Amino acid sequence: VTDVGGKTSHTAIVARSLDIPAVVGARSASQLIRQDDWIIIDGDAGVVLVSPSPIILAEYGFKQRQAEVERERLSRLRHTPAVTLDGQKVELLSNIEMPEDAVSALGVGSVGVGLFRSEFLFMGRQGHLPDEEAQYQAYRRAVDGMNGLPVTIRTVDVGADKPLDDTRHEASHLNPALGLRAIRWCLADPAMFLTQLRAILRAAAHGQVNLLIPMLAHGSEIRQTLALIDQARQELDRRGVAYGPVRLGAMIEIPAAALCLRLFLKHFDFLSIGTNDLFQYMYAADRTNPLVSDRYDPLSPPTLRALQTIQKACADTGTPVSICGELAGRPLEAFALIVLGFTRLSAPAGGVGPVKRMILSADLSAARRGMAVLLGSSAGSVRGEIESLARKLNVAV
Repeated sequence: VTDVGGKTSHTAIVARSLDIPAVVGARSASQLIRQDDWIIIDGDAGVVLVSPSPIILAEYGFKQRQAEVERERLSRLRHTPAVTLDGQKVELLSNIEMPEDAVSALGVGSVGVGLFRSEFLFMGRQGHLPDEEAQYQAYRRAVDGMNGLPVTIRTVDVGADKPLDDTRHEASHLNPALGLRAIRWCLADPAMFLTQLRAILRAAAHGQVNLLIPMLAHGSEIRQTLALIDQARQELDRRGVAYGPVRLGAMIEIPAAALCLRLFLKHFDFLSIGTNDLFQYMYAADRTNPLVSDRYDPLSPPTLRALQTIQKACADTGTPVSICGELAGRPLEAFALIVLGFTRLSAPAGGVGPVKRMILSADLSAARRGMAVLLGSSAGSVRGEIESLARKLNVAV
C-alpha cells in the first residue's frame, strides 16, 4: 500500500508482475494504518480495509478461494493457441523483471518474453553497477529459461519513478519524467551502455534475442545508438568473444516518435509501443501522481486513434509491432487493441490467462464495425461503449 502513485506507476507495474496485491495512491494510508492493524488489500478494486470485521474477513476469504479456482481454470488454457473465433492468431508474450521470471512466463503459456526490464539488475546496488559478466549471466539465464522462445531485452530504463542510486548523473529536476532517463541516460554514459550491449549480444549466442531501445525521440539519438551497437560488436570481435545476431527494436513512447514513424521504420526491425509513457506525455499527466493520473482514460478516442495510426504504418511496411504497456494485460483494453489490428501483446504473467480467454471468445470481424464508430467519437472516454460492444458479442472481458 502506498500513499502516492497511479495504476501505471512503476510500483504498480512491478506489483502486478510479481503477482502481489497492491493499492497505490492511497494518500494518507501510512498515517491511518498503525502497527499491528489487520488490513485487507483488495488490489482488484483498489481498496484497503483497516481492522475489518469478522464478516468482512469471511467474505474476503471466500473471494480468495474463488480467485484460486479461477486461476486453475485459466491454467488449463496455457497450451491452447490464442486464436479468435474468426481465425486471427495473437501472440501473447510476458513481461519479466528478473531472469527467474522466465519460469512464470512459460507456466502461463507465453510464446516468448516481450519485455525484459533490465533495469532491475541495476537497482539497489548502492552505485555499484553490474559488470559485463554479471549481466551476461543474467541475460543468458533468461534466454535459457525460455527454452528457445524469443526474449526481448530492453536496455536499462532508469529515471523518473525508477531512480538509480548512482551519483554520476544525480541531479534534482522539477520534471523527472522529462529528464535524463532511459536512452538519454545511456548515451550520457557510453561506457556503461557499451557494457550492457556487449552482455546482451553475448547472450544472443544462446537463443533468440531481440534488443529493444527505450525512449528514442529523434534521428540523432538513433544514429548514436546504432553506432554504439556497432562499436560493441567490434569490441567483442577484437576480444574474440562469441556473440549472436539480434533483431533491433525501438519503443514508441514519446509523441515525437509516433509522429515520425517513417524514420523509425527505416532503422528498426520491429517496434514496441510503451503505452504507459506515451499516454502520460500525450495528456501531460504524471502517471505517478494520483491527483492527475486519472485525468485521461486509455480507452479514449485520441489514444485509440494514435495507436491505430502506428499499427497501420507498421502493417503497410510489414514491420512487426507489439504493445508492452499495461493495456496489454487487461482483457477489456486488450480487446480494443486486437480490434485495432494488434496481434502481438506482452503482459504481466498474471494477465496472460485472462487475455487469452478473451481472445478465444472474440469475433473481430463483428467487433471492428462497432469500433470504427467509436473512433470518431468526441467523448473523453469510450470505455463504457467498448464494454457494451464486447458484452453484446459475448466476449469474455
